Amino acid sequence: EITMHIHLLQHGPAHCPARITDWLTSMGHSFTIFHLYDGELAPRPNDCDALIVLDGPETLLMEPPDWYKAEDKLIQRLVDSQKPLLGIGLGAHYIAIALGAISAPGTYPETGWHKITLADDSPFDLPEQFDAFMWHRQVFSLPDYALPLGGSPAAPLQGFAWDAGRVVGLLCHLEVTQSSAADLMGEPPTPPGLNDYIQDDEEIFATPKRFTHLAPLLDRVLTQWLRSASAA
Repeated sequence: EITMHIHLLQHGPAHCPARITDWLTSMGHSFTIFHLYDGELAPRPNDCDALIVLDGPETLLMEPPDWYKAEDKLIQRLVDSQKPLLGIGLGAHYIAIALGAISAPGTYPETGWHKITLADDSPFDLPEQFDAFMWHRQVFSLPDYALPLGGSPAAPLQGFAWDAGRVVGLLCHLEVTQSSAADLMGEPPTPPGLNDYIQDDEEIFATPKRFTHLAPLLDRVLTQWLRSASAA
């Protein structure tokens, strides 16, 4: 097994890596988290074996922060490299944009637990249907030459894989834990409106097992993603 050093870019105090860092540690990988929102500079591309671009407040898509230029350059460098690149939420938007896709408000905001159905041509090693955690209003289009993950009733594209799975973007969340989800509750992605795809806190935390059920799904995605690097 190859052990890697992985950089993680964090965009807000409430948008932490959650279960990702536990997984990296359990697999023997080392990592460094860069708190861009707190003034830490984006790392150099040569210093890591892989890069994870975490979620963040969606307002950063409308008003790019002063660090975005350096971060975008880093993402572009990773896209052009042979290194694994993974984005979640805001991070997936940034990668989709770097690959020429469009990011825009979706028809419906989506929060809480929703069922994803895999696309027919999905390359992801995941069950045909599974529940994932959602926390977004913005969606992205499928980048050229990418394959889709699948979709939920509110968002037909919940993720993509590009360059044979080396580059992955996930709109949905498989990494959240009860405590990381609780941190998000103060920052909903949209003013609370009435629609079928927004759940209140009570509904989100009603079944704690749901958070546990995400762990094996995250494991499958991360294992498949990093395997693409050792295959390269």
